[in-house]
Amino acid sequence: MARCTGLPANRIAQLQTSSISVGNQGSHEVLGAVTLQNILNAFLLVYAALFPIVNPIGLAPLFLRLTRGRSTAERSALALSVARNSFFLLLGSLFIGSHVLEFFGITLPVVRVAGGLVVAAFGWQLLHAPEVPDTSLAKVEPSGPAVDAFYPLTMPLTVGPGSMSVAMTLGSQRPTPSGDLAQLAILGGAAIAGLAAIALTIFVSYRFADRIIAFLGTRGTDVVMRLSAFILFCIGIQIVWNGCSVLFGKTV
Repeated sequence: MARCTGLPANRIAQLQTSSISVGNQGSHEVLGAVTLQNILNAFLLVYAALFPIVNPIGLAPLFLRLTRGRSTAERSALALSVARNSFFLLLGSLFIGSHVLEFFGITLPVVRVAGGLVVAAFGWQLLHAPEVPDTSLAKVEPSGPAVDAFYPLTMPLTVGPGSMSVAMTLGSQRPTPSGDLAQLAILGGAAIAGLAAIALTIFVSYRFADRIIAFLGTRGTDVVMRLSAFILFCIGIQIVWNGCSVLFGKTV
């Protein structure tokens, strides 16, 4: 070959080596670009899928209503606890939720029906709750009503069966472990970052709920509270309907 091309054998070997290195460099650049795109897609997919149904901004007035009589420091601690609980609930639903359901033989439609009834009942209760004056929302009472950070503030108000079902669905669509473990770990980290962003949004919305109420005013606050409760009731009915549609579709 060296005689046909007129080049020495060592020169041909150098050209072949340089071409191989350039090809490997180009493949690494393409792989890096694909990995970065996959990371952004995983982060945005988790955040965009969970934010509308969690709706922390719309639930901020309800959080303030349920924590009336509490001081600002107590509300801040409750907001932090709710954000932390929500993060771990969604994290467990994302990574092990589908496996737990398969172990007990429970399908996602059944979870939607049962959980949707809980959400609808909770929204109905808030919708028909007596009107609370704006002064009582801001007033700090030494013996205010006791409220737990997990129930009902975290579940079902913030993280209900709808958001848990979405997280389980996202987790069931993750890549198989037989693929590249490094890429799987990177995508898992991006998904966890999306959950952390949801938790941060919950904390900020609940922590500054009093400022949202102050901006809306007395009548505006009551309207937003009733509207948020009605939307929560509708979300529960929609979750039930989605679960029943899948169940009835399977039986037909």
